[in-house]
Amino acid sequence: MVLASLDKFSDKVFMDEKKEREEVDKILEELRIKAPSMETQLVQLSGGNQQKVILGKWLLNSPKILLIDEPTKGIDVGTKADFYNIMGRLTEQGVSIIMVSSDMPELISMSDRVIVFSNGRISQELKKGEIRSISGRGFLTIGHIIIG
Repeated sequence: MVLASLDKFSDKVFMDEKKEREEVDKILEELRIKAPSMETQLVQLSGGNQQKVILGKWLLNSPKILLIDEPTKGIDVGTKADFYNIMGRLTEQGVSIIMVSSDMPELISMSDRVIVFSNGRISQELKKGEIRSISGRGFLTIGHIIIG
């Protein structure tokens, strides 16, 4: 999980294992990741917990902007709810989230703004109250969750 943030836990020679364990434990708890231990291999976790570990890896860097692509694709309903809660907490903390999703209910409920791309160009930009349904083949829809 810490590979993307080695500079946070290393002085270029040695790892601060205590700090690494504390930070990872905090992420495991915050994201409600169900794993037997910190050393559990990613492939041994459920799909939803794998998604959470990937998100946690980037959260260790304290990002201001987070780009997430199909964050809830293929995960169970309970884990989806966890993801939505996590995303809500992140935006409350001032993190901007750019979400790429093909799940219309997800876009409608989670986005402050939706930008629709077609043939490499923006074809529509919809604000929260305007987001209802977007149809058409070949569209790339991006939900953009913004915090003022």
